[in-house]
Amino acid sequence: MSAPALPHPHQHPHPPHGPPPGRRNRLPVAGADLSASVAVFLIALPLSLGIALATGAPLQAGLVAAAVGGIVAGRLGGCPLQVSGPAAGLTVVTADLIHRYGWRTTCGITVLAGLAQLGLGRLRVARGALAVSPAVVHGMLAGIGITIAVAQLHIVLGGSPDSSVLANLRALPAQLADLHPAAVSMSALTLVLLLSWPRLPGRAGRLLRRVPAALVAVAGATATAALTGLALPRVDLPSWHSHALAGLPEGPTLGLAAAALTTTLVCSVQSLLGAVAVDKLVAARPGPVARVGRADLDRELLGQGAANIVSGALGGLPVAGVAVRSTANVNSGALSRNSTMLHGVLVVVAALLMVPILREIPLASLAALVMAVGIQMVSLHHIRTVTRHREVPVYAATALGVALLGVLQGVLLGVAVAVALALHRLARTRITHEEKGGVHHVRVRGQLTFLAVPRLSRALHLVPQGAHAVVELDGSFMDHAAYESLQDWRGAHIARGGTAELSGRRGGIRTAGPPPPARCRCRPWTPWRDHRSCFPETAAAPADRKAGRELAHGIGSFHGSTASPVRAEPTRLAREGQRPTQLFLTCADSRLSPSLITSSAPGDLFVVRNVGNLVPPPGEEHGDDSVAAAVEYAVDVLKVRSVTVCGHSGCGAVQALLTAEPPGAATPLRRWLRHGLPSLERMADDRHTRPRPAGRGPADAVEELCLTNVVQQLEHLRAHVPVARALAAGALELRGMYFHAGEAKTYLLGRTGKVFEDVREEEGAAEEPRRPV
Repeated sequence: MSAPALPHPHQHPHPPHGPPPGRRNRLPVAGADLSASVAVFLIALPLSLGIALATGAPLQAGLVAAAVGGIVAGRLGGCPLQVSGPAAGLTVVTADLIHRYGWRTTCGITVLAGLAQLGLGRLRVARGALAVSPAVVHGMLAGIGITIAVAQLHIVLGGSPDSSVLANLRALPAQLADLHPAAVSMSALTLVLLLSWPRLPGRAGRLLRRVPAALVAVAGATATAALTGLALPRVDLPSWHSHALAGLPEGPTLGLAAAALTTTLVCSVQSLLGAVAVDKLVAARPGPVARVGRADLDRELLGQGAANIVSGALGGLPVAGVAVRSTANVNSGALSRNSTMLHGVLVVVAALLMVPILREIPLASLAALVMAVGIQMVSLHHIRTVTRHREVPVYAATALGVALLGVLQGVLLGVAVAVALALHRLARTRITHEEKGGVHHVRVRGQLTFLAVPRLSRALHLVPQGAHAVVELDGSFMDHAAYESLQDWRGAHIARGGTAELSGRRGGIRTAGPPPPARCRCRPWTPWRDHRSCFPETAAAPADRKAGRELAHGIGSFHGSTASPVRAEPTRLAREGQRPTQLFLTCADSRLSPSLITSSAPGDLFVVRNVGNLVPPPGEEHGDDSVAAAVEYAVDVLKVRSVTVCGHSGCGAVQALLTAEPPGAATPLRRWLRHGLPSLERMADDRHTRPRPAGRGPADAVEELCLTNVVQQLEHLRAHVPVARALAAGALELRGMYFHAGEAKTYLLGRTGKVFEDVREEEGAAEEPRRPV
């Protein structure tokens, strides 16, 4: 037994579910669906009777709602594995309606609520229903849980509850003074079995726990009461011939409309959030159940509406998705909506054939079961969540409002508090000014809107003329008024001889100004990408001016957004000097970013880049000492512990080696590419094992040569005296690396020197030092 697990609401449109048209009525039912339906039925039977008892409705009404919820909502709803029926979240609403209008009018209100759900489903507003703040939803459930628990406590103690929480609390001392030992003992036995059954240890316990704890608790109390002959109230199931059906709603029009609206709200929100929770349970289950797919929330609303119309017309309780039964359905391995529908059929059979057995159940046992459900609706997990998000006032206001005023009033109070809290956060912006080392710092914490402009203006005017000012912005939104105020001050301050720097999280702040041109495709990760569309006023400018503009724009962005937050680290590196542990030799290709693919920071890598990540062998006859000088400096002076040669897919130098004429002395590029000829020869030499990526062969000759080139350049590295000396002393290791741009995946050359292995995050974090390859 657990409280409904309601996640943060969000939903995307999904296709309708269920089997293909030609298989919708296929029989027989799968074995998994059959076993799941039995498990859900054993939970639903006692809970349905207990919820009917808690509302003050005829006990048959709980069975009617359970059967209709299983068959109608199960067949028509958009969440195939969600089980619907009488829900604890509807107990308070239904009890209040029965107290005000009587049972037959309450059934009529249930029909009206179902019609309203059908209309909402046809309007496809299910996603809008999920926009209610989670703090309001969790508070509503907590308030309902408190109301249920306080009311059922009176029955547990052998008395009868009143209609309100305050009245029940006032009557509690007198009830405690007048205990009924038989009722208390059966309630205690029910609670003990309910709480201890899921915790049975050992192998036998695992087998016994397959029987639902709710069934064991009620059956154990019923058997004990029958064997001991205790005299206490039991379930009263009159003949179905006297069962009352729905009547025409009678009462004030506004009151009836408010009642129907409240029932619609609670039924819809609980069912839709339950469908989202079932989606998460299904997604976490491996195997065939994952094929059920995501819920269609609009169709689910239609199915719930149809079920409420039928249930109300037949004299049943309001219907909604129930988390406890739905969780049991998924965990029991249900594969389709057949399990939900079959559970409804089993409820019908029990209601017709098991009446003598059901009449032996003590009311105190059912009350204890429902009281436990109510207590668990006050979820500690939900309280921790709203505390972490600073929404305790919303949660508390909703819970207390529901408990003391009613469900609709409590929800409206919670929504009002949520709106007030949001406005308070929007208006609460902390702006400070301080002078440190001749630099004036103006710090803005929070959303920068027109409400904060007067305080921002006062803080900015504390900066003297001609001074250097740094405005640090830490927020996610800046409206047009604040933006203009800040820019006007900045222009005036610079005009008077001062300097102004905007820093902090300015890059992430959205302004309420006009949107950028539709053709601009710049992305935050690469602001230079498609830069021409970002500067339409320079579209006719020469290419060199455009290039200068993008470079200047990038430098300005660095000064305004990046320099201040990271200034401490470059300053430290400048003071302490560079101490890299890695020499990283790679290609000059612009698509390859060493810091990105290695998650490294300034000071970590000593990087050498050239065309084709080539390492000319040592000696003056090869005519190039630039790479050799970098290797010598890194190994002998910086004392790096590792040298990595990194190739990449689609390398232009490699393609030139494969397709162009043999490199000669015509141009500097041709002279340089001759250092790649040994790689070409190595690939053609059958004596060498050709390297490959893990799990597959090279995609083509270009990739094969890219991989071979990495191995060959490692051979060239070993010929350099500083490298050979450090390798002999065990102070250095060599690594080969290959970056596949299309896969966005990096491979490391394995110890055998034949396979480039796929390195996963957890493997890289725990990797032991590798021997030289």
